[in-house]
Amino acid sequence: MAGQGLSTDEVQGIREALAAGRKPKVVFTAAAGQVAGQLGQVVELTDPAVSEEFVVVRFGRDELPFSPADVAVAPRGAGRKVAEPKPEPAVEEPARPAEPEFVLDTPRVPAPRGEEPKVEQQVEAKPARRPVKAAKPKGPAGLTVTLAYADGEWTVAAQQGAKALAKPYVVKPAEALRMVALVDVPGVQEAVEQILAAERAEAEQQAEKLRAELAEIEARLADLRDAR
Repeated sequence: MAGQGLSTDEVQGIREALAAGRKPKVVFTAAAGQVAGQLGQVVELTDPAVSEEFVVVRFGRDELPFSPADVAVAPRGAGRKVAEPKPEPAVEEPARPAEPEFVLDTPRVPAPRGEEPKVEQQVEAKPARRPVKAAKPKGPAGLTVTLAYADGEWTVAAQQGAKALAKPYVVKPAEALRMVALVDVPGVQEAVEQILAAERAEAEQQAEKLRAELAEIEARLADLRDAR
């Protein structure tokens, strides 16, 4: 029984043999556990950078991955030690009773069959599969909070992955400025302050216009009172 596993040169030789269309025989080492000493055929070499078990070996009806330490190159002339399923025994039908020598215009009726003997099916022992490593749990989906300005209104929205946590809702300009102040990004706060300054100037113009209209209405009302 080989116990050293595959060397780097032997792995390269197996890779070249697979490229030529051959399936090299290997023997399982003691590192392979209960299948040690059994023979198999290498059918593929996967990427060793992905998993250390990159030697795919056909054993019986299974194709399982093993590491280079689990197998060694089989000696020349080594026979296959994997138990092959035995052929199922033929089922003999019970003998039919003799039929009359001459039958006129009478259809032949088959004799009732007895119960067929049960056939035990031999199950081939399979090598134990190695435990599969548990996949790392995925982290929570990314969270995106958006502060936007459009049509004279500031809105805030929140989304986690593809799920909307909060639809855009209106916030006061002062609240928007406080939110931006928490983010130390050059130019962002200045841009927000420019927008607020423009809105403030526009609001003052509207207020001045309304005050002028109100003064005109009050003067007119005073004239109407004096006309009594």
